[in-house]
Amino acid sequence: MSASGHRNLRFALFTAVYFVEGAVLTYFSAFNVLYLRSFDLSYSLIGIAGGITLIPFVLKILIGLLSDRVNLFKAGHRRPYILIGLILQSVCFLLLPLASPASQFGFYLTLMVLIAVGMSTYDTCSDGLSIDTTAPEDRGLVQGLMVGGRALSAIVTAALMGLFSGQGQWAAIFWMIAGIGLIPLVLTLLVQEKKDRTPEMQFSRAAFRAFKDKALLIFLAIGIIYPLALYSAQGMVGAFLNEGLGISLTAVGLYTAVFGVGTILGGIIGGPLMKRFGRRISILAALLITSATTFGLALAPSAGLMWVVVFLFGFAFGYYETVYFAMGMDFSDPRIAAFMFAVIMAVGNFGIAAGQPLAGTLVDSMGFRPMFIIFAGIHLLALPLVIWMFKVLKTKNADIQ
Repeated sequence: MSASGHRNLRFALFTAVYFVEGAVLTYFSAFNVLYLRSFDLSYSLIGIAGGITLIPFVLKILIGLLSDRVNLFKAGHRRPYILIGLILQSVCFLLLPLASPASQFGFYLTLMVLIAVGMSTYDTCSDGLSIDTTAPEDRGLVQGLMVGGRALSAIVTAALMGLFSGQGQWAAIFWMIAGIGLIPLVLTLLVQEKKDRTPEMQFSRAAFRAFKDKALLIFLAIGIIYPLALYSAQGMVGAFLNEGLGISLTAVGLYTAVFGVGTILGGIIGGPLMKRFGRRISILAALLITSATTFGLALAPSAGLMWVVVFLFGFAFGYYETVYFAMGMDFSDPRIAAFMFAVIMAVGNFGIAAGQPLAGTLVDSMGFRPMFIIFAGIHLLALPLVIWMFKVLKTKNADIQ
């Protein structure tokens, strides 16, 4: 196979991995509660189970470190882990219909934790493989495909899950997700990985000194601010449409689909734009566009205009994620790539954790529109940090420009 063929095969793998990840996240975030409630389980028990299921996503940093250090079965640092994660996830989804949450809750919870372990494994190691094998000029494209693949999955699989769950066919949902997992599984078998790493990619404790780098620390600060404002505002859009503008829940679902389409386009277009204009202009543009569209949510006077605003907000969401994640690849030291990228992503979770209660407090005390205005302003707090970060990089003559 030609070099371009291998390149396209890897791109297909990364897209497929995030597509199946989108399906799993859609089930975890929206349908798992509905499934457990169909067995009359209490919300308290469901909440405890949800918290336990999140533990593997916290431990994915250790999975990344293991992948960086250990050439598993002498078959590579990435591919065998990706295969194990995908197989574990699909097998557990196939077993889920056999575990009744009412009478076998421990069995069900064990399967859900193992699914989370599988997903954390293939997600972290796919990110590591993408850093290992993607040229810097293609990183925006790769992240755009990942963001777009996950958003497309959320649209398609949410619709199918709604159809199946409405008919009580929960097993069909589990089988569907298990089947989707076969696509990246096959692609992983076809993708090549060098079993012996080059010296600059071999694990070294010295690589951890990268966390002292001033530009990286500034980037991590940006990585707290952007998800704090972006995800918190995004999480309130549906409630604003329903309670603030009186839009029916059925129509809110359609608005959500429009948001997803915007996210896909933002991801797909974001990569080529980043390649053309560079990192500095791209992240500044992403920041300003996101702030403007968040402000637009506060100003939109009618349900009709909100179709456009929600689409543009989705575009900004996909564009910002693509640019930020691509820069995360740039900052990841090749010697600890999976570990370092996982840390960069984990930092963003602190922003999300802080932003969600803030959003709720702002809505209760001030209303939806002031909340959107405040989050639009929070985005701008990252502006001086971005300028400072690139000044530091220029001083160091770094390649990230």
